[in-house]
Amino acid sequence: MGTEYWNGAEAAHRRVMMKAAGYSDEDIRRKPHIGVPNSFMEGSPGTAHLRRICDAVKEGIWAAGGVPVEFGIPATCGNVANGSDEMKYEQVGRDIVAMSVEFVSRVHHFDGLAMIASCDLIIAGCYMAAMRLDIPSMVVTGGSMTAGQHCGKTVVEADLDAARFTGADEKELFELEESVCPSYGACPSMGTANTMQMLGEVMNLVLPGTATTPASDNAKIRLARSAGKYIVEMVRTNRKPSELITKEVLLNAIMFDMAVAGSTNAVLHLLAYAYELGIKLTYEDFDKYAEEIKCINAVIPSGPYTVVDFHYAGGVMNVMKQLEGKLFTDAPSIYGTTWGEMLSKIEAKENKVIHSLENPVSTLPGLKIMRGNITPNGAIVRPTAVYEEVKYIKGKAKVFEGDYPAFEAIQNGEIVPGDIIVIRYEGCKGAPGMKELMLSIDALIGKGLDKSVGLVTDARFSGFNYGAIIGHVSPEAYDGGVIALVENGDEIEIDIPKGTVDLLVSDEELAERRKNWVCPPLKQQKGCLNIYAQMCRPAEEGGAMQPWPLDAKYYV
Repeated sequence: MGTEYWNGAEAAHRRVMMKAAGYSDEDIRRKPHIGVPNSFMEGSPGTAHLRRICDAVKEGIWAAGGVPVEFGIPATCGNVANGSDEMKYEQVGRDIVAMSVEFVSRVHHFDGLAMIASCDLIIAGCYMAAMRLDIPSMVVTGGSMTAGQHCGKTVVEADLDAARFTGADEKELFELEESVCPSYGACPSMGTANTMQMLGEVMNLVLPGTATTPASDNAKIRLARSAGKYIVEMVRTNRKPSELITKEVLLNAIMFDMAVAGSTNAVLHLLAYAYELGIKLTYEDFDKYAEEIKCINAVIPSGPYTVVDFHYAGGVMNVMKQLEGKLFTDAPSIYGTTWGEMLSKIEAKENKVIHSLENPVSTLPGLKIMRGNITPNGAIVRPTAVYEEVKYIKGKAKVFEGDYPAFEAIQNGEIVPGDIIVIRYEGCKGAPGMKELMLSIDALIGKGLDKSVGLVTDARFSGFNYGAIIGHVSPEAYDGGVIALVENGDEIEIDIPKGTVDLLVSDEELAERRKNWVCPPLKQQKGCLNIYAQMCRPAEEGGAMQPWPLDAKYYV
């Protein structure tokens, strides 16, 4: 512990600041100082309840002999930004959150961290901060929202989007608005928020069995208090992320993500985490496990159930038990044991929500890497959310320089069955920020075109989205990738079973087009988006602001 930082005459000015803030001399000099970054924010159900959870974490830290120091970190809700140009801030937000935690923690010399987070890029940024700081760290999640009920059936936020685009009247929309989000917590589908909460357990950053505890379950408070106690134990034993998150742990996380058909955004995060730790991780690792592990999780959109159902069906630990024969069970766990030792105490419970590997929900993997001449560095699709009708599609390209123009074309009836929409200049640099295409993709679903139209983009998409949507195309258009050379009327072929996406234009013709291509100016000339565009790595390396060379210390 860093008690030496707070002792001696040279630390008098530090101690006086802590005393002025209400801490006793014994607290300051003798006890571990635990930073408690809290992403509480009143404007979202995923964050509005975190103050009480944070209080419980601090109670646990005090009880275990530590000193909690709470501070705020940025938090947003992706659904507030949904449909607006500001959606591109979400990806950048991951890095801003990580830097915020890094900044405060370095200045205040915390011995450990207990972070409170729930949603999307916020929880992803907390994980990145833990790895960058490499001090004993954990995240306490806000849990999942309870699904709504409307006219006798279960409804989630995606049902509201569908109603918007299918002409529901004002009364029906109002009723859905009143119903779809009835509690605090992350939206209860396999979106980014719940995917990342779950992966926290696998990556030894969230206590096992706790990630998906619903926000409405009072066990959340009891577990948060226990987590506060345990972070003090982690500090005393100096259990750090660099020791707990090995390459094998990241590979286990990939296997888990395949099994639950998690959000494709998890690919970006896992790649960025590997880079942060100096571990070599590539699309080939995802490819390998996509072949081996099929989806065993029947949570929306891969099945009819919610994450609350998933939790009570055994949650993350049940999935890990189902995967036990595939996992690296010698990998370390957060408890200082191996994963094998921990799983030996877990009983496999196959049920309607969590299946076994021998009886998967789908014979398809939860994620697939796509390659072809339009995306030589790789792209991503979620096969379990693609209808049979569009697993193979060949059609004429209709090209748009952004999400909103494509949305307008869909709304105006300009997109017809058999078309392949190309949306470009929405990647890491082009947006900047790698926007989620919620506008155009939701419109496709709302218009009933998700079973007859393909979409290829250098942007990303939500964990809620359905259809033959190929994202993360790299190199992106702003970097002069082939996607920048596509013209209206070109033929594009998407073959999801084969994992290919190709622009059916000759190399000679593409070479001619490249002579006339000019890199456009950055869309943002100042602010964090401009900084991100100049500092980020490409999508296939995680798309994070990590301009430094890979640290060879852990490179394996």
